[in-house]
Amino acid sequence: MDLILQVLALQSNSSVLGKEPIFPFVILLLVILVVPILFEKLKLPGLVGLVCSGVALGPFGGNLLPTQSPMMNLLSEIGLFYLMFVAGLEIEIKQFRSYKNRFLGFGGLTFAVPLMVGFLIGYLFGLNGNQAILIGSILASHTLLAYPIINRLGIARNEVVNVTTGATVVTNIGAVLLLALCIANRGNSFSFWQLITLINALIVYCLVVLVGLDYLGKEFFRRSGEDEGNQFLFILWTVFLAAVGAQLIGVEKIVGAFLAGLTVHNVIGSGPVKEKVIFLGSALFIPIFFVNLGLLVDITTLTTSMSLVWFTIFVTVGLIVSKLIAALLAKLVYRYNWQETLTMWSLSVPQVGVTLAATLVGYRTELLDISIFNSTIILAIVTCILGPLITKQVATGLRTIPTPEPELAASAYPAPKENANPFTIVVPIYNPQTQQYLIEMAALLARQTHGQILPLAIATAAAQMDAPQLENSLQRSEQLLAKAIALSRILDVEAKPLLRIDDAFAQGISRAAREQKANLIVMGWGKRTGLRARLFGNVIDSVIWSSHCPVAVARLVESPQKIQRILVPVENLLAPSLYPVQFAQILSETNQAQVTVLNVCERRTSSNKITWRRSQLSLFVSQLALPNPPEIQIIAHENVAQAILQAARLYDLVVLPFIHNRTSTGGLTISDVTSQLVNQLTCSIVMLGEPHNPQTVALPTVNSNPTATV
Repeated sequence: MDLILQVLALQSNSSVLGKEPIFPFVILLLVILVVPILFEKLKLPGLVGLVCSGVALGPFGGNLLPTQSPMMNLLSEIGLFYLMFVAGLEIEIKQFRSYKNRFLGFGGLTFAVPLMVGFLIGYLFGLNGNQAILIGSILASHTLLAYPIINRLGIARNEVVNVTTGATVVTNIGAVLLLALCIANRGNSFSFWQLITLINALIVYCLVVLVGLDYLGKEFFRRSGEDEGNQFLFILWTVFLAAVGAQLIGVEKIVGAFLAGLTVHNVIGSGPVKEKVIFLGSALFIPIFFVNLGLLVDITTLTTSMSLVWFTIFVTVGLIVSKLIAALLAKLVYRYNWQETLTMWSLSVPQVGVTLAATLVGYRTELLDISIFNSTIILAIVTCILGPLITKQVATGLRTIPTPEPELAASAYPAPKENANPFTIVVPIYNPQTQQYLIEMAALLARQTHGQILPLAIATAAAQMDAPQLENSLQRSEQLLAKAIALSRILDVEAKPLLRIDDAFAQGISRAAREQKANLIVMGWGKRTGLRARLFGNVIDSVIWSSHCPVAVARLVESPQKIQRILVPVENLLAPSLYPVQFAQILSETNQAQVTVLNVCERRTSSNKITWRRSQLSLFVSQLALPNPPEIQIIAHENVAQAILQAARLYDLVVLPFIHNRTSTGGLTISDVTSQLVNQLTCSIVMLGEPHNPQTVALPTVNSNPTATV
């Protein structure tokens, strides 16, 4: 009897849980957390897993997530706005000026050819003119889903990559404007004058958003100072304000979100606030949008309608072929080789951002039925798998800027002259437990470069300069500086203490380094976990973004004076950075340590390619003209992170580049090898962040006659 009562109680609790809005939200968060990771391990984009999860948990699967839930509809709507906002936010027209004619030309081709093919397919399957144009506009856009692959291969500055990236601007803007016209004319009741009125209203609206919000944003940012929280909220407000404005003139709301992204990018540029805005969308709202797309898919239509199957095949093949035709036409006009042409084609194949947003809007406005909606979802899944796979095969070995001659590269890192300012290292001190090792590392670098160290303490400002909180902060800072000066005397290194009152730690560090004309900032490890740290960043993120010089972020498990073996993983052989190797070599000279430059290639790499990689690394290292060249090591392994972890067991220090997560639209396909290494390495780590303009400051060359070690 008791057992029966317990079963009944459990069933009652389950029914209550099913009615609670928090229960589907828990499932939703679990899907967003786990599924993309699993699919990326299978070498598939994470967004494919999210859409498939929506299908599996929707009404045609486990029915665990309701399709008509107000919570789901609201979060999905925000995700839709966010998706279009990010699509506009990541467009930076200024960087394509040198390829203006070519990206406009290829953009026009890769927009017009799929548009015509999509229109013909729609007309062939009995759609009206308005619907056929919408199908064409859906095929015309594309998403740079494979950009992380391009970035990892080091060919992001290649001409065809820049041209294809610039063409994204043309295709996305064209697709969004065509969508607005098709939705407004969904009843085919537009007269000529109504069309002219809508176009005029759209032009005025675009000017108001692009000019008005631009002015309003710059004024707000100027008056709000460095408060990133307020800036973050202002950006979100502009997104929804622009969406409401679009709705008022009878245009689809996502047009406003897209234009808001274009405007906001001009206001905030590429900085920490932009990264945090994108992080919030790619971590929560955009994944929810993809899951909701899966909930709307009706898989029964795929098995009951042969016309739908043929329509899906025609649309998918038509897109792939039309994008290839556009790339071939660009090849004839601009005389690209076959590898460059296929790279352009593969980059323009994936259909994710604007395509899925336009499809959902067309379905909600009943311009597209469920069968066409299902076909477009399948199209997106197929192309976002196929495009990156082709890119990985055809783009490997694609060249970027020519490799500089050794003497030219070495001249970019001049040794300090006798009458020049000494090499200056700023060491922000806050944590007494890590202060000693940081000062020791800075002292090693300063002795080797004949420089000086500047211990820096920041006292956060208060409303009144005589506030007790500020007085306590000043006393604590003076104690830390006194300890740093005493330690520097023991190490026999010149040190000048700096005490600064500032509104925030990060801005105080960057400003003090700039005022002192510092050549390097050496910082301790900061907390990178927790919602606030991940959303609004920490001091390290802000310093690296704003600093004019390199920033070395150190997690030292033992005294730097004991370091004997240093490992420098180099992933990118086509456009490598000289900073990590140069930093490691300067540090190694103080202890007579051995530096190893490591590159990991695929397990199936042939011996000839391994030999080529070794020669590239040797050429890369020779550019520094080092007195004691580092050891070159090549490892063939299927997992880059695991290969580095295995090799690092024999080393005392690993020097890594500080790489921010770069997101394509949605940001769901990027795996950060650096994050894995940081979490699992047990030896000391130095992450080296480079300034945005590396030519403004350089590390000195290693002295061929090093001074005595500390």
